[in-house]
Amino acid sequence: MSEFPHGLESFIEYAGWSGATIAPLPGDASFRRYFRLHRGGETAMLMHAPPPEEDPRPFLYVARWLDEHGMRSPRIIAERAQDGWVLTEDFGEQRMREWLDEYPQQEQSIYAAAVDALVELHRKPPGAFDPYDMSVYQREADLLTEWYCPAADLSVDAAGYTAAWRAVLEPLLPRQRPGVTVLRDYHAENIMLPPDGTQGLIDFQDALVGHRAYDLVSLLQDARREVSVELERAMLDRYRTAVEADAEFEADYARLGAQRNAKIVGIFTRLAKRDGKPRYLDLIPRVWNAMERDLRHPALAPVARWFDANIPQDLRDRSGGTIA
Repeated sequence: MSEFPHGLESFIEYAGWSGATIAPLPGDASFRRYFRLHRGGETAMLMHAPPPEEDPRPFLYVARWLDEHGMRSPRIIAERAQDGWVLTEDFGEQRMREWLDEYPQQEQSIYAAAVDALVELHRKPPGAFDPYDMSVYQREADLLTEWYCPAADLSVDAAGYTAAWRAVLEPLLPRQRPGVTVLRDYHAENIMLPPDGTQGLIDFQDALVGHRAYDLVSLLQDARREVSVELERAMLDRYRTAVEADAEFEADYARLGAQRNAKIVGIFTRLAKRDGKPRYLDLIPRVWNAMERDLRHPALAPVARWFDANIPQDLRDRSGGTIA
């Protein structure tokens, strides 16, 4: 058991799963680790989110809120949050990402179901989560100037960057009140396709109350999976029709798309440079290209001007703004 975290056997005995076989699963970009337990014909998913780097209590809180409101989050079987252990229902091995790799002809229907799940979520009152306010938006957007720009050996106008984002994002703040529950990482690798035909939600522990365009742009401008502009357009129209979105919705979609993509460029650079995970650099071109599309919207004019003045065009054109 040396390859397993300390306390694993004790927890699975506490959870009533003694004797189960334990299979480690590939990790993500955090300190969390996952294991699949097998016992007879049953399986369960074990998460270890060890303090102080991780805290599973937000995951548990959001999971229970989603379940209480009819959304498909994994059922909690047992937990010892203080030690970082959570045992949940197993949604199986089929993620939306791999399913579409195997069955690309189902892309329209699978994305339509994911959009419809957001429509359902957004029709519910928001959870009692913290607000997705300007300070959070700004802190996230600043990851680009904090990590990407130094890695690209760029000296930039950081104060002007902050001012440009404030000018762009402040107009949408009134439109996210009272707001909706925002899962914040809603995309093809975080949507499971359980055998019962539903769409299971995972990786939602950072949920906030914010704008309904955020998770939609997370899904349709996916950093890890190519979504064609035609599919993005069709699914954006599907959502807008379902919720009867007003004329400002598309501008807010572009605002939040650019903000999210700037954040991801910074995060992926940090993962490569600080955490020794260079594979994330290969994803930056897709993110950068989506951000360039967002910046073309008139609502992004102040931020677009900042990029034009601070990020040389040849760097932006070369491999989508990637770094060495």
